[in-house]
Amino acid sequence: MPKIRVASVNANGVRAAYRKGMGEWLEAADVDVLALQEVRAETTDLVPLLGEGWHVLHDAATAKGRAGVAIATREPVDVHRIDMGPPDFDSAGRWLEADVEVAGVSLTVVSCYVHSGEADTPKQEEKWRFLDAMEERLPQLAAHSEYAVVVGDLNVGHRELDIKNWRGNRKKAGFLPRERSYFDRFLAPAGETIECVDGTTGTGLGWVDVGRQWAGEVDGPYTWWSNRGQAFDNDTGWRIDYHLATPALAATVSAYRVDRAPSYDTRWSDHASVVVDYELP
Repeated sequence: MPKIRVASVNANGVRAAYRKGMGEWLEAADVDVLALQEVRAETTDLVPLLGEGWHVLHDAATAKGRAGVAIATREPVDVHRIDMGPPDFDSAGRWLEADVEVAGVSLTVVSCYVHSGEADTPKQEEKWRFLDAMEERLPQLAAHSEYAVVVGDLNVGHRELDIKNWRGNRKKAGFLPRERSYFDRFLAPAGETIECVDGTTGTGLGWVDVGRQWAGEVDGPYTWWSNRGQAFDNDTGWRIDYHLATPALAATVSAYRVDRAPSYDTRWSDHASVVVDYELP
């Protein structure tokens, strides 16, 4: 069976990440598909940083130096899409789809960067609109390809297991009950009516949280740590970087890991990379 290794990386600015050691990580990681978020650079910056051997798709944000998503593959990608949501919705730099051919099998990979939001502000309204667009797009993706995965910094901790200090964050963006309810629906069995954490009812979309499926009912493993205090050293983190896969693809997972830096001073981003091996039939 052909194996494909997909890595999701919030680079927190790819130029700074390369100055701090991202290139060495990538060389050692043996990745086939690299999905980047928070590129915060031009394509003319990104391509030479990644170097030879990569085919690069990049969707920059409307505002220069903000957001930005990319997908780099070892083989050329013939089809990619960036549009989501209503026509007046600006999703630039936050959603990039690519259909990747793997030994004759089509795998759809999405690099996604959800807004961080801020409770009760216009920033949160943009986040609601983006999550609404995701909820509309996910069934379309599943219909498009039985092997599809949405990876990236989704900026929501779904469950209490996903945030070390969940009690102190219940009224903050990233762990609001309404945000978490989107993930209740994303991840519930397709077509099933469920009660969400915010008390509403909804219909499951049938996607699978690969990280939780692999790790089981344990705290974390976390993928982001605040720069404040000793959050990284104490592992007071959030699991907000995901691989959300269709059931058929989730069934092929053979390895999952979070590439947490060995120490605070060796980090090249405030996020850790999430690397998954899929063995396609």
